[in-house]
Amino acid sequence: MKWTSIILILCLSSQSAIASELPDLGDISQSSFSPRDEARVGSEIMRDIYADPQYYDDAELTDYLNKLGYRLVAASSESQRSFQFFVLKDNTLNAFALPGGYIGVHTGLIEAAQNESELAGVLGHEIAHVTQHHLARMIENQSNGILPSLAALAIAILASRSNPQITGGAIAAAQAISIQKRLDFSRDNEREADRIGMQIMSTAGFNPSAMATFFERLQKYSRLYDNNAPAYLRTHPLTTERIADMQNRAANLAHKQLTDSLEFQLLRVKLRVLNQSPTAAVTEFTDAIHDKRYANLGSVQYGLTLALMQAQQYKAAEAAYQKLVQIGAKSPIIDSLGAKIKQNSGDMNGALQRYHDARIRYPNYRPLIYSYAEALLTAAHTGEAIALVTEQLALYPDDYHLYELQSRSYAQQGKDFLRHYAQAEAYAHQGNLTAAIEQLQIALKTHDGDFYQMSIAEARLKQLILQNKTDKKPA
Repeated sequence: MKWTSIILILCLSSQSAIASELPDLGDISQSSFSPRDEARVGSEIMRDIYADPQYYDDAELTDYLNKLGYRLVAASSESQRSFQFFVLKDNTLNAFALPGGYIGVHTGLIEAAQNESELAGVLGHEIAHVTQHHLARMIENQSNGILPSLAALAIAILASRSNPQITGGAIAAAQAISIQKRLDFSRDNEREADRIGMQIMSTAGFNPSAMATFFERLQKYSRLYDNNAPAYLRTHPLTTERIADMQNRAANLAHKQLTDSLEFQLLRVKLRVLNQSPTAAVTEFTDAIHDKRYANLGSVQYGLTLALMQAQQYKAAEAAYQKLVQIGAKSPIIDSLGAKIKQNSGDMNGALQRYHDARIRYPNYRPLIYSYAEALLTAAHTGEAIALVTEQLALYPDDYHLYELQSRSYAQQGKDFLRHYAQAEAYAHQGNLTAAIEQLQIALKTHDGDFYQMSIAEARLKQLILQNKTDKKPA
């Protein structure tokens, strides 16, 4: 995503010019920022985030973050509300809440969290911003001249929340920074999010003192950064009083001595491996195992196994994987790695067998399903891939990954209508209605769809066109 050009559009264009980039969602000065408005703005932002190179489409990490997030949501006052947690590949320490229940987390923050309760504390804080409607309340309080439309608002939020520093390089930096500051949470908002976030994480079974510990460490880091404080602190003003308040609140809640989940440990290690050269990672984890510098042997052995695979040392990777199995570490993430070692080394039959066995052990783990379907397509077992993906779509009809896999499967079979129809659904479930409409129009021009299929596609096309028009109408 070209952040500088986004800021330029925001600062220099009129409402009509902005509408060329995003639909005109209405004049927010004329009405309150309703849940419908929140959903529309959130959807607009996510459409751009999905297309951004920083969007980290790692199925295992995303699945984990959403499980952790929904564990916290279930303990909140709006447990029935829809949330979506996603990851941006960025080494800075940042997390942010967007309208519509979307919560983004940078990989740098996940790595910086020293235990699972610290990460839960950050997510609980962001969930509280959503459940308390802080962003909506701020937007309602803005003067008429600041944000002329929800389209402009979508751009402003995306720029200020995801990459606050980009404003420094924009021609109209002063105006952009002004908008950003108006979108930063107030101290009252922050204290409320601290209080409610801590209660959420405590109710969900995490250690409440971890929130204060993590924010205190961020404050110490900020002194080292001088004028270049972590992004999270620029959008979430932190004071000594806030930390003291968090510590006092935590003292009144039950302290919990928790063991981090294996999934949390494995995925932090995975990020560490992928954030450096394979050779350096092999050395790091070999040394850690040799010197016994680890809290959990399974996670460092996983790190070594993954690093060896990344270094294309497949024989050594297989030996490391067998050690991982021998020490009794059990996770679909580990099983998937074992299958990928076989696949990358050229043993496709061995890979498919491992995927098959892993699916029996973990039938509902979608990242494993994605990888299994990918392997089936690579092995030209197209019919099996289609059967697997179609079965999963019956359970998870909103999963755009499954539609993408379905589209690729049909393309491999030369079924053009079904290929484009499935791709249309993939785009639709990512909020990109324009691309979905184009795919359906292509599907209707193919000659291999029967009358029933064509009728369904025509009805779906009309539905998406109407939805797209509705989203573009002023609120």
